[in-house]
Amino acid sequence: QKTAYEIRNCDWSSDVCSSDLTRRLLSQMGLVSVTELSLASNRRADLVALGDDGTLWIIEIKSSIEDFRVDRKWPEYRDYCDYFFFAISDSIPQSLIPENTGLILADSYGAAIIRDAPEHRLAAARRKAMLVRLARATAIRLHRLSDPDFKIDCL
Repeated sequence: QKTAYEIRNCDWSSDVCSSDLTRRLLSQMGLVSVTELSLASNRRADLVALGDDGTLWIIEIKSSIEDFRVDRKWPEYRDYCDYFFFAISDSIPQSLIPENTGLILADSYGAAIIRDAPEHRLAAARRKAMLVRLARATAIRLHRLSDPDFKIDCL
């Protein structure tokens, strides 16, 4: 799968492009991120980002109005992060996004935070569980790069 930087005629509303551009923004802010992280609730977050201070962000990528309207699972993500954002393209009206969430706008020029997310500090036990989940998922993905036959039952 190509990244947004490799696609010349990209549909900037696609999840791939929005995700790549949002990850670039996060890295410029000093956060590291992983895509498609399974949570303890059996939900899967589009992006989970980690700050050097241990803060956890979840970013839900929405590629269309319909994608946003049919998704009713996003409020559950707040239980797993300090900050919750939606990332959308400029083809989605910003007025659809709830005011009590952060908002990232991704377009053909990049991504920018339009509205900061309110802070919902995680309890210490939940933070530790999320950090372990994030570390294990990242280690497993790295291991699979060097050993395609690597198998493990988790995440």
